[in-house]
Amino acid sequence: MEEAFEAVVARAHERATPDEEERALLDGVAATVFERAEEAITTLPVDADVLQVGSTARDTWVSGDRDVDVFVRFPADLDRPALERYGLAIGNEVLPDGREEYAEHPYVTGEIQGVSVDLVPCYRVESATEIRSAVDRTPFHTRYLDRRLDDRLAGDVRVLKTFLTGIEAYGSDLRTEGFSGYLAELLVCEYGSFADLIEAAADWSPTVRLDPESHGERSFEDPLVVIDPTDPDRNIAAVLSGTQLARFQHYARELLTEPRDSLFEESDPEPLSATATDKAIAARGTTPIALRFSIPDLVNDQLYPQLRKSNTGIERALEERGFRVLRRTVFATEPGGEKGEENDAEGGDEERTAVLFFELAVADLPAVERHEGPPVSVREHARSFCGAYAGADATGPFVEDGRYVVERPREFTSARDFLASDALFGAALGVDVETALEAGYDLLVDEKITTLAPAFGTELARYFAPKA
Repeated sequence: MEEAFEAVVARAHERATPDEEERALLDGVAATVFERAEEAITTLPVDADVLQVGSTARDTWVSGDRDVDVFVRFPADLDRPALERYGLAIGNEVLPDGREEYAEHPYVTGEIQGVSVDLVPCYRVESATEIRSAVDRTPFHTRYLDRRLDDRLAGDVRVLKTFLTGIEAYGSDLRTEGFSGYLAELLVCEYGSFADLIEAAADWSPTVRLDPESHGERSFEDPLVVIDPTDPDRNIAAVLSGTQLARFQHYARELLTEPRDSLFEESDPEPLSATATDKAIAARGTTPIALRFSIPDLVNDQLYPQLRKSNTGIERALEERGFRVLRRTVFATEPGGEKGEENDAEGGDEERTAVLFFELAVADLPAVERHEGPPVSVREHARSFCGAYAGADATGPFVEDGRYVVERPREFTSARDFLASDALFGAALGVDVETALEAGYDLLVDEKITTLAPAFGTELARYFAPKA
């Protein structure tokens, strides 16, 4: 089995390693960006320098990933409006056909010779603990890893990124809630190789805590804690969900027990057609219900937390009313109709379609519900309870097992009716999701779910045939 593991990893390493032509292309683009940026700086009344960061700077980028990230560092005493103004001026000079986007502050993104380029302004601070914006940490990450990564470790990082991509766990955006590139690099450095990391991960028992620079005890409640070597008050793995950590552990064991190339290969399931969706629903005997609505084109890191919060809030409201939710999920079209990227910063006035999806094991209930009151022995509470139901449209109060009970009319006898009513807005919803739902939504039940197939066939395939 060890030979099979090594053979699979070797093939993944070969596929992930950029060839000389790719390296020459990215090196040439980076040189062009540096030259243009340094020239643009000379026209501004401010001292700044240019720094390449990210995976291309550390040689941990995977073949086919053509991205160059360049930061322009400004003095720490420069005010934020000036930083944004100068940063955009340089970005637009470097990338005249680019577009302005917004993360914590504006930056410019575009392409040169088919290579994606981000030109990002940041502050030049003395340490990562003195940052004025989140991106200020990035140069310290590059400096830290430059001292630790060699060719062998960089190659293993590429293998790990390929593995994470294959199991759909790569990306620190709030849609994926997976492993960031920096986290992947730190894990390989910490364990010394991809193989040793996989061996260790197979036996992890969360919470897993790693402190590369021995900063000492810090309080984090995440399932994986990796203390940032450059900023001891930050957990690099904070975005990683417990589900994604567990999936990584599952597939680490899979790779050890049954090594295969497919674990390193990204693939989407075959989208379900409307007919196939209808068959899947019929076979399960449950009641699927979905709320489909239009939502402003928020960036994914704003949209998905709100969708998940709303999904959870509505599930709780359903359960409180006696409807039992078997499983739930959320879908959304991507910005511009395309698949989003890890650091998606797109946004605008266009609308996207979002779906809150619920599969109910119990979707219809009797006209009455049982409500238990206080024990008869608790006099004041008992008197108050009986008074509240005196003359009410209810059966009781009567005594059963020493406690008052009433059987009262149920407000909603079907989940459909609840979700179609204004009572829906009593659930905990994301602020933009609530606004969007107030503007109107389609309530899809049973066979109407098949109308989701044209836009969300892949998501439906993942839902009805989930993998670890």
